[in-house]
Amino acid sequence: MSVTESVEKNNIIFGPLNSRRFGMSLGIDLSPSHKQCNFDCLYCELAPSATVAKQESTIQVKEIINELKKHLHEKIDVITLTANGEPTLYPYLDELIDAINMIKGDTQTLILTNSATLMDTKVYNALLKLDQVKLSLDAVSPDIFKKIDRPHKSIQIEDIVAKVQKFSKEYKGKLFIEILFVHGLNDTKEEVSKLNEALRSINASRIDLGTIDRPPAYPVTGISYKELHKLAQLFDADLPVHIASRQHAEANRTSYLEEDIINTLDKRPLTQEDITLLFDDESKKRFQKLLHEKKIASKKLGNIEFYIPAKNLHRKKR
Repeated sequence: MSVTESVEKNNIIFGPLNSRRFGMSLGIDLSPSHKQCNFDCLYCELAPSATVAKQESTIQVKEIINELKKHLHEKIDVITLTANGEPTLYPYLDELIDAINMIKGDTQTLILTNSATLMDTKVYNALLKLDQVKLSLDAVSPDIFKKIDRPHKSIQIEDIVAKVQKFSKEYKGKLFIEILFVHGLNDTKEEVSKLNEALRSINASRIDLGTIDRPPAYPVTGISYKELHKLAQLFDADLPVHIASRQHAEANRTSYLEEDIINTLDKRPLTQEDITLLFDDESKKRFQKLLHEKKIASKKLGNIEFYIPAKNLHRKKR
């Protein structure tokens, strides 16, 4: 075992969560101890932190696979590789993907990445083995990219765009591109025009346009659905543009213990709608108990109320 301790095993796997875009997702957190990322995005759900070029605290592939086997079942649509930070910084990613592919059966594999490590040949080749890849591309103008994503030194958006375009030509699975709009930064006609030009050379299964809908690390705001719709119309009609929405989620009544509820809310804040869809009746009672005991707190973003562990209330920069 490396610098991480066995106490973190319970935090490696989280969910399952009913993802708006990917179905019933079982998450694997490749950095359960703390945030380790090469970006410090303004809109991040996690607390602000200094960027890093590699993971210093890691978990072993064997530990991850052992935990995954305990939670994997036939109702899971996707095994999602994510992290408190950037999952592709995990040094044993290639080995892990091979191990997951040996036990996943018909379940799809998915990674949520900010695209920056595609410059690493080992990471690039590892992602080619996945069933689904979601790459972020919030801006193509260097100044706007640096303002929104706050990358680690030496990371250049021109290099990222070129690699995303190359990867999309080689990759055989489902490739999703995500653009998250931040009010006053990348929501201009000029930046959308540049994004559109870059996307014309990317073979994507879907291009998801979204905005901030969870409490962000920094004091920034998203744009309205109406504004998002107007921006969507600026992209070429033949691009597979999709406006990400919280609607149309199917109910999946699952049992969550109290510790599962806290861990899940720590990874991803949930709304009452999410809870209604995800939790079975007994889990809802446990949720209400935790709420009454003030172990869970609510936080509003616009008109949407999210539930998070109470201890997380003050971890965001105001």
